[in-house]
Amino acid sequence: MKTIHAAQALLADGWATDVSVDIHDDGRIAQVRQADQLQHTDKAAASNDNTRSNETNVQILLPAPVNLHSHAFQRAMAGLTERRGPDPTDSFWTWRHLMYRFLEHLTPSDIEAITAFAQMQMLESGYAVNVEFHYLHHQPGGTEYDNPAELSERVIAATHTSGIGLTLLPVHYQYGGCDKRAASGGQLRFASDSAGYARLWLKARDALNSLPNDTRLGVAPHSLRAVAPESLQDLLQVAPSDPFHMHIAEQQAEVNEFEAHWGARPVQWLLDNVPVDQRWCLIHCTQMDDRETQALAGSGAVAGLCPITESSLGDGIFNGVEFINAGGRLGIGTDSNIRISLTEELRTLEYSQRLRDHSRAAMANTELSTGRRLFDAVLSGGAQAAGRQTGRIETGCWADLMALDGQQVDLQNSHGDLLLDTFVFAGDDSMIKEVWSAGRHLVTAGRHIKRDDIECEYRKVVKHLRAAL
Repeated sequence: MKTIHAAQALLADGWATDVSVDIHDDGRIAQVRQADQLQHTDKAAASNDNTRSNETNVQILLPAPVNLHSHAFQRAMAGLTERRGPDPTDSFWTWRHLMYRFLEHLTPSDIEAITAFAQMQMLESGYAVNVEFHYLHHQPGGTEYDNPAELSERVIAATHTSGIGLTLLPVHYQYGGCDKRAASGGQLRFASDSAGYARLWLKARDALNSLPNDTRLGVAPHSLRAVAPESLQDLLQVAPSDPFHMHIAEQQAEVNEFEAHWGARPVQWLLDNVPVDQRWCLIHCTQMDDRETQALAGSGAVAGLCPITESSLGDGIFNGVEFINAGGRLGIGTDSNIRISLTEELRTLEYSQRLRDHSRAAMANTELSTGRRLFDAVLSGGAQAAGRQTGRIETGCWADLMALDGQQVDLQNSHGDLLLDTFVFAGDDSMIKEVWSAGRHLVTAGRHIKRDDIECEYRKVVKHLRAAL
């Protein structure tokens, strides 16, 4: 048993002072004790040196959110796509061509090193869990590795190194577009038929047994462009109670293509034809009309938002105010990982609403400040999307926790929701002092415990990739 004592902590029922959180050896929260319970317990433990040696004192303790959408290998592309190509209307689609060229040079060992580095940065940014939407499966040219789950196992090996909580989503990528044309070019490293995907998924499931008990596995059809709509029912049966994630309605061109082939907007078609429920997480949804926004909010599914990536690619602005006010559930992901920062994702989401609507405190309501409402939303939405009992400092939950440095100048002498507003709108990663994932103490004094080794391996990969490109 280890214990974290916090001067202030955000518990499931609100802020509290003088809180101790006892963490069982299995990584779950065993007990949460508040000030009136501490005196008796502390007296009983006063003579126990071993108990005291397992205590950590922090000033501000928060649940650590889930990063609900990541393509870890894209971390090594950061900075490479900020020049215009020959097409004066550069867009997501020209970015995608650059990504395909980048893929041709990635080896399995590269992917492992890049993933470990991205996961390390996620932890240092305050995320305790990586939901990895993993669609890079094959060799350049599309040939399967001898082990069809070779690259899934590289993600798993990286997770061993970083220690982050993992929900792995092997992605099924079937076609090159809504017209069911064959995958080509860079897509060949993603694409599998149904039998190939089943082999890959089962091998990944077996490989995950090497990770701790907080690990989860789910299913991810890439998108309605890349998986035939009639295939969704089959995929829903692969793991009927586990997370089910899919990209949807990210770009206007995607919406136009789907409408041309299926006669409806993609979110509208999905909700009208497939039993979307709480196990679903729909990624991006930046191209929804009001009807779709209301219907998605009522479905119980999570909207997986990646505001930094969506801004980078010019995707559009999610209908956040309308969605959350209708009771919709949302979470945050880092997607392309060009900038891994929890605070910047939350700021970008809120500021996009303000810019569109010419407003302030767009996501706040009469009871909760902007920072608190955003933070609460991503805690619960991320937990749901990851299929993980987390997002609350409460007995039985995984001990996914982060501590802020109360001596930071902007946090000093602050209390309650003001701490969250300051963290989100004036803060950065330097405010994060400690992070635990399922009780594993992985970030201390702001640094990952294996930072030097992980960074060293990543530097080698970047050096050879930059030379190749």
